[in-house]
Amino acid sequence: MTGKVYKDATSALEGVVFDGMTLMHGGFGLSGNPENLVAALKENGVKNMTVISNNCGADGVGLWVLLNNGQIRKMISSYVGENKLFESLYLSNKLELELNPQGTLAERIRAGGAGIPAFYTKTGVGTVVAEGKPTEVFDGETYVRETWLKADLAVVKAWKGDHEGNLIYRKTARNFNPNMATAAKVTIAEVEELVPNGTLDPDQIHTPGIYVNRILQGKDYAKRIEFRTVRPCGDKENA
Repeated sequence: MTGKVYKDATSALEGVVFDGMTLMHGGFGLSGNPENLVAALKENGVKNMTVISNNCGADGVGLWVLLNNGQIRKMISSYVGENKLFESLYLSNKLELELNPQGTLAERIRAGGAGIPAFYTKTGVGTVVAEGKPTEVFDGETYVRETWLKADLAVVKAWKGDHEGNLIYRKTARNFNPNMATAAKVTIAEVEELVPNGTLDPDQIHTPGIYVNRILQGKDYAKRIEFRTVRPCGDKENA
């Protein structure tokens, strides 16, 4: 370890994981996932986690490996489809689920990072999403109150980062990562490229280093795609 820089994901997790913790996991589908940190969490064996993430991976990859290893007690998510293990555990009451509309999930995380304990939204009014939550009328419209989300640890993945933890994400891999980096007691970032301080253009930085406690250069990124849809070569009709 040198300052914020750790040699690998295993060492970066030392002293900040514990049973029953709340974890924020960046990524959307399989894009922008902190793959090295997930593998290290599996090896660590931390149990009974509440995980805040858009989804819980796909069969055999991503957060699925922690779910399969019995390490997750509850998911706070917005998309739970196409994961047979998730479905099986939920329907057998072995996994708790707090389902959120996707925009609401993102705003709850952003609110946690901004220190805003609650906000109102029309999304979910009149559905099971609003059950048990306070509502209020503004300008003749009913809104439901949602509360912030915060975590003990956020694990995020970026394209480039420097030794101070300043991060740049690449395209859709940006997704939930920037908001989650602001909303946890400890944020660990893994990056594809770890560059010297002063290398990154300040105007291009998405997450300032003040939000990042630990950083490491990851390796062996698979960058999987859930579905690859192509058309036959020369199929002009569907071009």
